[in-house]
Amino acid sequence: MSPARARELFDRIQQNRHLGLVGLAVALLAPFITATNYALSVMTSALLFVMLAVGLNIVVGYCGLLDLGYAAFFAIGAYVSGVLATRYGWPLLATVPVVIVAAVVAGIVIGGPTLRLRSDYLAIVTLGFGEIIRITANNLTITGGPSGIYGIPGIMLLGVDLSGPVGLYYTCVVVVALAVLGAARLGRSRLGRAWRFIREDEDAAEAMGINTYRVKLAAYIGGAIWGGLAGILFGAQLSAISPPSFTFLWSALILMAVVLGGMGSTPGVVLGAIVISVLPELLREAADYRYFVFGILLIIVMIFRRQGLWPARAVERQPRRDRRRAEEHDVRKAKEEVP
Repeated sequence: MSPARARELFDRIQQNRHLGLVGLAVALLAPFITATNYALSVMTSALLFVMLAVGLNIVVGYCGLLDLGYAAFFAIGAYVSGVLATRYGWPLLATVPVVIVAAVVAGIVIGGPTLRLRSDYLAIVTLGFGEIIRITANNLTITGGPSGIYGIPGIMLLGVDLSGPVGLYYTCVVVVALAVLGAARLGRSRLGRAWRFIREDEDAAEAMGINTYRVKLAAYIGGAIWGGLAGILFGAQLSAISPPSFTFLWSALILMAVVLGGMGSTPGVVLGAIVISVLPELLREAADYRYFVFGILLIIVMIFRRQGLWPARAVERQPRRDRRRAEEHDVRKAKEEVP
């Protein structure tokens, strides 16, 4: 098959509307292939990683903001839900609104003063905020200090216990599927187009009338909400959290998944997150050399796929409503030109 033919086939696959349904079907059928506790744990962790990568993709892929402290929002969601569940007896589902509010507040507090910076300066400041959140959790009594929080209850829905491996996995499938769909919809919305304009040329976007500061802050808050919700699921999976669970390595791996998959590409980011989270487990037979092999494979992929495993399309499909309006406009214009 020629390279041009392969590229055309790849574009057709990428534009297929049923691609997401195929991925969802694979996730739903996976436990029927292997349902061991280890396999379910790995697949649940992969789903959480997908949700984190999709959230960071809003900030980095859509808006072009380099964030090296994304694990801070992950930690905020996990600690807020963990404290409410263990100290005050709240069900985990009841903590969701509080976590969303906490994530929004954190996004405003952290993003407000920092989003006026650009490029390397923004990356350094976000890295600092990520470490501040971790160190603060390490020194507060309410967060358990270095010992963290233990005994986080599982998820209960209408009296049904979903804390088991299978129940938690399917809960994560539903939540992550909605998160991926929501992020994709945001990317195709008017706000998503404004994000991409800022990513390409912030000065030109501001000259065209876009309030770049507010639009960037909206991206930061959106990513914070995705990270906070992932923190709830993380606490439910492990039933215990501690400051070492939210180190800079988490932020680096999530960013790596976004870059590896293809910045700005929702299916690419999902694929990159799955590769980053599952590949080290598949390389366990290499023992002490598995991360060495993992690093070599990543370098090879980035050499031959510089824009990612599944890069975003250069020309995006116009929304159906806009296409219809354009066609109606062309028809009216043609009728006016007819003598």
